[in-house]
Amino acid sequence: MFETLGERLNTALDGVRGSGNLTEDQVKKVTREIRLALLEADVNYGVVKEFVSNVRERATGAEVSKALSPGQQVVKIVDEELANLMGGTAHKLTFASRPPTVVMLAGLNGHGKTTTAGKLALFVRKLGKSPYLIACDTYRPAAIDQLQQIGRELNVPVYTEGTEPTPEDIAERGLKAARDGGYDFVIVDTAGRQVLDADMMEELKRVRGRIKPHSVMLVLDVVTGQNAVEVAQAFQEYADFDGMVLTKLDGDARGGAALSVVKVTGRPVRFASEGEKMSEFDYFYPDRMAGRILGMGDVLTLIEKAEQQMDQQEAEQQGKKLMSGKLTFEDFLQQMQMIKKMGPLSSLLGMIPGLGKQLQGVEISDKQLGRVEAMITSMTAQERRNPKLLQNPSRTRRIARGSGMTQQDVKNLVKQFNEMQKMMKQMGKGGKGFPGMPGMPFR
Repeated sequence: MFETLGERLNTALDGVRGSGNLTEDQVKKVTREIRLALLEADVNYGVVKEFVSNVRERATGAEVSKALSPGQQVVKIVDEELANLMGGTAHKLTFASRPPTVVMLAGLNGHGKTTTAGKLALFVRKLGKSPYLIACDTYRPAAIDQLQQIGRELNVPVYTEGTEPTPEDIAERGLKAARDGGYDFVIVDTAGRQVLDADMMEELKRVRGRIKPHSVMLVLDVVTGQNAVEVAQAFQEYADFDGMVLTKLDGDARGGAALSVVKVTGRPVRFASEGEKMSEFDYFYPDRMAGRILGMGDVLTLIEKAEQQMDQQEAEQQGKKLMSGKLTFEDFLQQMQMIKKMGPLSSLLGMIPGLGKQLQGVEISDKQLGRVEAMITSMTAQERRNPKLLQNPSRTRRIARGSGMTQQDVKNLVKQFNEMQKMMKQMGKGGKGFPGMPGMPFR
């Protein structure tokens, strides 16, 4: 989502990165470019004005670091101000001292509220909680059906009374059912509208007054651009939410909403939703997001995602195989399948420091992983374990037919695999691996 903004900001900062001495004219020029980049990204004008003022003041002030050049100091200032703009630090869930913890979700139709209810349920279950969903959208039977489908998929109970009773009655009885059932985390999915209206806000106030939730979270689709700020301000006035969930962060929107809503509303973004899978949901880390925007990567999140898919022992075994140059296509397939579970490929690559800029203009999609997977699964078990067998043209022809690819595609895959083996073997001998990755030595 922040690709264009990141490119513009990095272009603006390129002029000062290596500067040993920073002039006032340089600061004016770089802050002017930053201002234009933020405005083009749909960031609220007032927010942009304050941001640029803060950067200019700090860059021309007395901030000095012996470890950084003046140019590097400006980059550091922009990074810190971006993080501050988005809330500074992560705002994680707090749980009720006397269960259940009750979270009410609010937002407009189409912003991903019902999907967020399911994602949040899965998220808290991983934290050891027992979630319970309550369907309070009495206007759209399809929303109730969707929540029930999500509940079946996740094996999470869903309380519903259809569309006849009032939402506040459903919420109250649903909460009692959750308490009686011993569930300790209740998620209330309220109704949305296509546009903001007074009836909607009054309904939210009634539901909130009846069940007294521990938290009200606004679900906000960042694709709505500047309109997202208006939506957030309206919900803040009537629903008094205490946190936000940003959805469709993996989209191609300009991203200004994500950089504006915190400053405009004074409420933090608690969660970020980056994909369609139920597992693609996590706390929002402003400092990590700032790093990704500026091309500094997000290694911490990348490692966390990897750890969720592979245990330590397995990671060390795979690391040793990789660095010894003895990786087989079976191992390669296993690693690819793990990567697919971690999220969209483009998002993962953006977490690797500096890689986003190197790959600028290169088309990278999950379909490419699918093509490679099709070729590997078309190999026999013997061929996957012994890639040397693939020097035989009849074998590559058979694999090409089985995978729907060309024989040249298969040859290219084998060639790239062999080159990777040699490179990793050389790195292993030199004692150099990937910093921070389990099982891969680095010194």
